[in-house]
Amino acid sequence: MHYLLMICTDENAEANSAPAEREAMLQDYFAFTREARAAGVYVTGDELRPTTAALTVRVRDGKILTAHGPFAETREQLGGYFVLNCNSPDEAAQWAAKIPGARHGAIEVRPIVDFSPA
Repeated sequence: MHYLLMICTDENAEANSAPAEREAMLQDYFAFTREARAAGVYVTGDELRPTTAALTVRVRDGKILTAHGPFAETREQLGGYFVLNCNSPDEAAQWAAKIPGARHGAIEVRPIVDFSPA
């Protein structure tokens, strides 16, 4: 089953980190990706641009409403994700714990609904 592992961290803290600290974190993410690929669970993953680049879209009474930024103000923002193919929620949680962002933020793990024909 595929699981979406959403990396939620404080983007301001990351943006204000020292260049060496940011580079070390990137290397940790690259190492995680290599490990997930080697284990055969990696499907995809990407870093997201900051919430300042986000656009929220709603449709109300047939009208499209757009707003810049995320839907809600929160302490932690969705900064990236991985999709992994795991055998159980416990296995997905074990992989989530290895994501570097788990050390200072949170990783939300959600099973992905499979609509492909059986």
